[in-house]
Amino acid sequence: MPDRNLRIGFRTSISAIFVGTVLFVGLSLVYLSFERIDAITRAAAASFLDTVAQLSADRIDAQFMAVRNGLDILHDLPSVRSAAVRDNPRLYALLASMLRNNLHLYSLYAGYDDGRFVQMDYLERGGEAARLRSEAPEGAKFRLVVISGPDGADSTIDFLREDLTTMSQRPGPTDYDPRRRPWYAGAFEKDLRPLTEPYIFFAIGQPGYTLRMPIAGSPRGVVAGDVLTSEAEALLRRQQLGQSGTVILFDDENRVLAHPQISELIGRTGGTAGALLLPHLADIDRIGIAKAVDAWRTTGSTQQIFQDSGGRAHAAAFRTIASAGAANLRLAVSAPIDEFYSEIEGERRRLFVAALGFVLAVLPMVLWMGAMMSKRMRALAIETDRIRHFDVAESPRIRSVVREIDDLGHSVAAMKNLVRTFSSFIPKRLVRQLVESEVPIELGGERRELTVMFTDVENFTGLTETAEPTSVMRTTSRYFSVLSEEIMARQGTVDKFIGDAVMAFWNAPTDDERHVSNACHAALACVKANGRLNAEFAAEGLPPFRTRFGLHVGDVVVGNIGSRDRMNYTAVGASVNLAARLEGLNRDYGTAILVSETIKARVEEEFLFRSIDRISPKGFSANFQVYELLCARTDVTDQQLALVADWERAYASSAGTRKRKDKEWMEAFSMAQSTTPRSTSFQLNGWQNDCRETERHE
Repeated sequence: MPDRNLRIGFRTSISAIFVGTVLFVGLSLVYLSFERIDAITRAAAASFLDTVAQLSADRIDAQFMAVRNGLDILHDLPSVRSAAVRDNPRLYALLASMLRNNLHLYSLYAGYDDGRFVQMDYLERGGEAARLRSEAPEGAKFRLVVISGPDGADSTIDFLREDLTTMSQRPGPTDYDPRRRPWYAGAFEKDLRPLTEPYIFFAIGQPGYTLRMPIAGSPRGVVAGDVLTSEAEALLRRQQLGQSGTVILFDDENRVLAHPQISELIGRTGGTAGALLLPHLADIDRIGIAKAVDAWRTTGSTQQIFQDSGGRAHAAAFRTIASAGAANLRLAVSAPIDEFYSEIEGERRRLFVAALGFVLAVLPMVLWMGAMMSKRMRALAIETDRIRHFDVAESPRIRSVVREIDDLGHSVAAMKNLVRTFSSFIPKRLVRQLVESEVPIELGGERRELTVMFTDVENFTGLTETAEPTSVMRTTSRYFSVLSEEIMARQGTVDKFIGDAVMAFWNAPTDDERHVSNACHAALACVKANGRLNAEFAAEGLPPFRTRFGLHVGDVVVGNIGSRDRMNYTAVGASVNLAARLEGLNRDYGTAILVSETIKARVEEEFLFRSIDRISPKGFSANFQVYELLCARTDVTDQQLALVADWERAYASSAGTRKRKDKEWMEAFSMAQSTTPRSTSFQLNGWQNDCRETERHE
């Protein structure tokens, strides 16, 4: 019979039942989820190692590709193909530059079937032992070995300073035959392995790999580059994970080619001098990774989980080194799972019990705080998503009584301001592309076709030399703003402002199939916008800005150029220089928009041009026909077409005597004009202004 004196309150009863139910259900779920957590833990470890494997493979690929790209250049040099290895300073300078710029390279060389040979070594990369072995004088940076006679005759060794001047010279080896070296042997076989097996480098006595490329023709030969084993060893050592993790480079025959302790694992054979005995995977396998390799080859899954003989679980990830080609190099990354998650495994039960008790004690406060924080976090998520989509318009900063959320709101506001400020110095389309792609900004570029524009203000120095600096900056900024808006509105990228000049280009960073047309439309729009701005300047008592333009289309190198801490997304190349030259030529012809014949050929059905001259710019070997861009054909009038026809007839009549700034040409041109209809209204320097004035009236 229940004790009538025992009374329990309703709130207490409900709380006890609620807490008991939560504890029972929660602990049951935790117990049942242990196996699931183990699976998630293993998957996370395998995924992490997969990322590490990809990064390691990319770095090794980059090493081999850098050497291969250099060999491609050497292979196609006429002097290399003709075996002109003696007294060839241009070839020596190129070899030195490649060695400086490829940190993992020790030497570059070429050998021929008649015994001729040239090799340049970067002595500092071989270490002190290599310097002593080669008997290099103090201060020598490069060792140059040249065998210019057949079968080892006329052999010399030169030690060169950093600027490639000779410090000393001595006779070279008389018994060295490149045709007997491992890198030469088999180079002309059908199934060439471009990456050799490790062997002892003759010059420094250290093991390494060689990338090689055969030279066809006569003489026949091989160009090659040496990558020190120590570089690959150091690279893999930097990728080692935890206390027991390791990274291994091996081939399809399970021979280990690189390992953090490869120098200790490689042994000499009893055969040919310089040959090496490579360890097999089974020789160094202490954890059973060979089973994971077999599973990878069978299933194709790059992520594997396996156990060693003691039952310890390991995760592994595998990658193929694509640049190694027929060498069939593979990369394995492995590590014990418990080294990454042992602390989590040991603490998760105790943490769950403590966390559950805390949650029950502060449940009401948690519910209130959770609702408040959820609201703020939702707002922050929306704000960051707007930034990701480059919506950086002004908005109130998100605040919270919770310090961390308030700090996060401050950081998001600062990030938005940073992106907004960043876009003021870098083209907005480039910033948007960088933000949305989430790709790190790195030095480098690509070759692609761009349409390049240069502008300049006529007599800018004379207009501003007596004006107040503040007024000059304000007026120039208004001018730049007007031109930038017209350029960007037509898919252009404003590269930079150079004094009073503007450099812009089309078809980068995003593709633009109509980049030539868009650039021409932008130039004409800038002329009209400049006219409207000059009307405002006149009303304010300011001098007008008269702008000249130069346009050219061609292949350039575009990308991030500069240093690690300061980069500039820009374009360089001969096509950029030609666009700048065209802009400057406007002052000689009294024109406004000069374009190259390539521009005209691309868009002459869309725009109206007139012939100006055939020029040979300084620094260019070829002649170029230049034209003035007048207006879009959709805006042209019959009178304007007639004027252009008059011009072209007069221009063609003077073709035999035409030469820029030549008095005889000007006289011949004037005589040709006098025989052409409407010549009384046709002026050499006045048509462009008339055309623009007609467009404004329209």
